[in-house]
Amino acid sequence: MSDIIRAEIRALNAYHVADPGEMIKLDAMENPYHMPEALKPEWLSLIAQAEINRYPDPSAQALSKALMEYMEVPEDNSIVLGNGSDELIQIMALAVSQPGRKIMAPEPGFVMYRMIAKFAGMEYLGVPLKEDFSLDMPAMLKAIKQHQPTLIFLAYPNNPTGNLFAEDDIVEIIKAADGLVVVDEAYHPFACTSFMSRLGEFENLLVMRTVSKMGLAGLRLGLLAGPAKWISEFDKVRLPYNINILTQVTAEFALKHNNVFEEQAASIRQQRDWLFDELQSFTQFQVFASRANFILLRVLEGDATLIFECLKEQGVLIKNMHPAEGVLSQCLRVTVSTEEENQALISALDECVK
Repeated sequence: MSDIIRAEIRALNAYHVADPGEMIKLDAMENPYHMPEALKPEWLSLIAQAEINRYPDPSAQALSKALMEYMEVPEDNSIVLGNGSDELIQIMALAVSQPGRKIMAPEPGFVMYRMIAKFAGMEYLGVPLKEDFSLDMPAMLKAIKQHQPTLIFLAYPNNPTGNLFAEDDIVEIIKAADGLVVVDEAYHPFACTSFMSRLGEFENLLVMRTVSKMGLAGLRLGLLAGPAKWISEFDKVRLPYNINILTQVTAEFALKHNNVFEEQAASIRQQRDWLFDELQSFTQFQVFASRANFILLRVLEGDATLIFECLKEQGVLIKNMHPAEGVLSQCLRVTVSTEEENQALISALDECVK
């Protein structure tokens, strides 16, 4: 009976999400702001009218149109929606999976690229980043030429390092690849730069976005944009009714009030600058510049895991990246939050490293 489950699945660990309890939660790159009270009556009225006894619009046409307009998807391109970016990555992997085919991404990167490759029965190729977390272009181009990956994922900005890869490097990868190149722009609200306008310029370019980082993580809504000839094929793999009616109603409502969420993103970007400066004042840390809503730091004096545990005792939960080893050895990742929570983090760090 032990061979019923595929060996590569048995070798995996389930994706773990820490229980924050009553701690300040700075481990998951979430927008810390709630739906403004002034918007709640209108939103709840729409929710109350939602026909939850019926199946939702299977293609979420109204929401898709609103997302295409808001995210400025170029004409002559299409989109498919997913239950978060994770489902979109899985849809793409399932659509292209064949024996011998490969998924490639820089390492360290978003853990689901590797996990979903395994789910889909594909080989995963992780190409190490350089010490400064930039793309190792000779290694990337060599791997493309040697392995001909069917899918290449480039997080822009990268998670967990927070940096933007050089635009010219990404273009060189797109041109070198025979397979599809997916630029994952999950943190676009904080990066303020995009490959979306370049869709159609390259036949093999796709752009992925999510509403999670703009303050709607609980909706689990992602978007994949690109040429219709690819999107229509991926849509065949999408499970029916994958975007529930409450998500459709809420996301459409939020997009009508997008200025509120853009103001929240601007506040987070401002707090990111403040937090970066504060973290740099600790001589024990090497702090890496970020274009996302989190900051990676390396512990130069002391032990990252001990600091992580000390912060938990102080009521602050961050992400300990040290177990990943490699270039992430002795690294910690902190989510940028509100002014109050960011100050609480700095105060807790004062206690933990003094």
